[in-house]
Amino acid sequence: MGIVEEAHNVKVLGSGTRYIVLAHGFGTDQSVWKHLVPHLLDDFRVVLYDNMGAGTTNPDYFDFDRYSTLQGYAFDLLAILEELRVHSCIFLGHSVSAMIGTVASISRPDLFAKIIMLSASPGYLNDTEYFGGFEQEDLDELFDAMAANYKAWCSGFAPLAVGGDMESVAVQEFSRTLFNMRPDIALSVLQTIFQSDMRQILNLVTVPCHIIQSKKDLAVPIVVSEYLHQNIGCDSVVEVMSTEGHLPQLSSPDIVIPVLLKHIRLDIVTKQ
Repeated sequence: MGIVEEAHNVKVLGSGTRYIVLAHGFGTDQSVWKHLVPHLLDDFRVVLYDNMGAGTTNPDYFDFDRYSTLQGYAFDLLAILEELRVHSCIFLGHSVSAMIGTVASISRPDLFAKIIMLSASPGYLNDTEYFGGFEQEDLDELFDAMAANYKAWCSGFAPLAVGGDMESVAVQEFSRTLFNMRPDIALSVLQTIFQSDMRQILNLVTVPCHIIQSKKDLAVPIVVSEYLHQNIGCDSVVEVMSTEGHLPQLSSPDIVIPVLLKHIRLDIVTKQ
């Protein structure tokens, strides 16, 4: 195993000839895909990895400057693909990882057959002609609460993000991976995510995109999925599911897994 693979806890599973890369969002790790992975093993070589800063990674490897923009994470993704000698893959990114994959695909479109975005947003701050869902004051309050008492913040944030109470298995699972993050790293990562604005690069995307969204998501308003569809430079399709919450692959796997499998197999008809 190479240095990059070890640092990101890379696993390659399955017996297929095609590659699919599964990338998780904030506060989780590769375990967030546990309901999907068994359905892919016969047809794909499944690449799982943890973003730097996840509780499963070595905090000593976290470089606050490198990961102050999504570009640092995109470089990591490209390094993983290079070390594994992956020449083409389907990329499924949840939340921020959808944008990380998008950034990576702009510099190396040859490595990506398509990008599947789950609960993705190019920007979280409201603008005069864009509704991202948050005002700067909202984010400042969130960051202050994280800095003041991380564990208390996690206990409040997990059920809101998942869309359930603390008794639900999905909320408990998200709480577990959220608690595993080192508090200062978690704050830095979330600041990078919420302050990012990827809208200006969407027209540079040349890889087909599948945009999948819950009908109700605390972090990503439903209008964002349509914004992505209208502004991505390549062909795209949108599907809004009847699910609620930002981690539907955990909270509603019975609905989400068939949708993901459909889009993994679905090819977008290129516009003439």
